[in-house]
Amino acid sequence: MPFSDKVVLITGANGGLGMAVTKAFLEGGARVAGVAKKIQDSDFPHLNFVAYSAELGSAEAARAVVASVIAKWEKIDVLAHLVGGFAGGRSVAETDDGVLEQMLEVNLRAAFHMFRAVLPGMRARGAGRILAIGSRTAVDPQPMVGAYSASKAALVSLVRTMALENKDRGISANVILPGTMDTPGNRAAMPGADPAKWVQPAQVASLLVHLASDQASQISGAIIPILGGDL
Repeated sequence: MPFSDKVVLITGANGGLGMAVTKAFLEGGARVAGVAKKIQDSDFPHLNFVAYSAELGSAEAARAVVASVIAKWEKIDVLAHLVGGFAGGRSVAETDDGVLEQMLEVNLRAAFHMFRAVLPGMRARGAGRILAIGSRTAVDPQPMVGAYSASKAALVSLVRTMALENKDRGISANVILPGTMDTPGNRAAMPGADPAKWVQPAQVASLLVHLASDQASQISGAIIPILGGDL
């Protein structure tokens, strides 16, 4: 039980990836605070799991969630920020302001709010792990997904900046860049694709657990791709 004395805050805890990540940390002995717009304790019937229903569209919402978790468990050792969204199908010339704002909101601003909310406590304690989920297109842009790719590229830059700013405070920050993941949502959205080539959420979860562990204390500022069979 490598996480028996750790508190892990997971955003997007009951999503396609979040289910695997939450279960992996619970299996490692962590106390897990699971955050999502619609979530309840019964989603993960485990004594060490507590659900927090919240939207992370504002700094106030992020601070409120963090304060609630600290009030219950006194600290947050790990933030695994899994919240994100996708919109595409149009060129940059055809992308409207609404899509751009949506991608920045869900893929960058929500992350910024959460990172800023947990950092003071981690810095005061001199320890912490911050983990985020980017996208392959953050470093390998593709046509027709410009707003999405740009928002994920900004997330990568933000994570690397935090790693530099906190390298002397015992805090690491890393970002994983998965290809298409084998989730129910992606299967429904792409019925003609071959999911055998997609990334398995369990493998992403395993990597997140490793990065959060003491064995990965010297890994920070890393941008780690997981591409499955679609290299």
